[in-house]
Amino acid sequence: MFTGIITGVGQIVDSQPLGELPSHGRRLTIQAPAGYLDDVGLGDSIAHNGACMTVTSFDVAASRFTIDVSAESLARTVGLDGLGRVNLEKALRSHDRLGGHLVTGHVDGVGDVARFEPVGESWDLRIRAPRELARFLAYKGSITVNGVSLTVNRVEDAADGSTEFSINLIPHTIDNTALGDLKAGARVNLEVDLIARYVERMLAAGVQPVAGSLAG
Repeated sequence: MFTGIITGVGQIVDSQPLGELPSHGRRLTIQAPAGYLDDVGLGDSIAHNGACMTVTSFDVAASRFTIDVSAESLARTVGLDGLGRVNLEKALRSHDRLGGHLVTGHVDGVGDVARFEPVGESWDLRIRAPRELARFLAYKGSITVNGVSLTVNRVEDAADGSTEFSINLIPHTIDNTALGDLKAGARVNLEVDLIARYVERMLAAGVQPVAGSLAG
């Protein structure tokens, strides 16, 4: 479990196939910030652009570690199939502050950046979400974009069922994540709010509140 508060920006410095077939996935080597691996152990979970991955080897002195990304994960995410900057977040510990919102590290879909431009001291990020995720997006609701917990400022539904939503990025977010690398036409990993997902499931199943459950 994660919170969507990025704890470091890493760099994918090497990408090697795990086998001869595309179905074998890839092994990525990540250059982490200095000291980032001081409390990391073999098998720990670290989210990469919002996708939860397992540390398969690490070198604390060099601040480098590796992850194995399956073909299934590569097919359902973006930003993990080549070299470049990547948002990192270590798994949530029970005594940590929940600064963002509950994030599972399981990418629900891929969105397309429609606009990314400065507005005053901030940046206006507009993303087109696919039809299957549109119903989970709401004004002032939470969304995870490339692993970053963000608040939706505007939602505009399209005739084809997709949704364009807007996010205001403050300078701190630009400076401390890899979101500043985005541009119109880029693709991003999206994870919808966990609570919204459960509510949608319950409503679809026609679940009724338990009698007395709302009593004070």
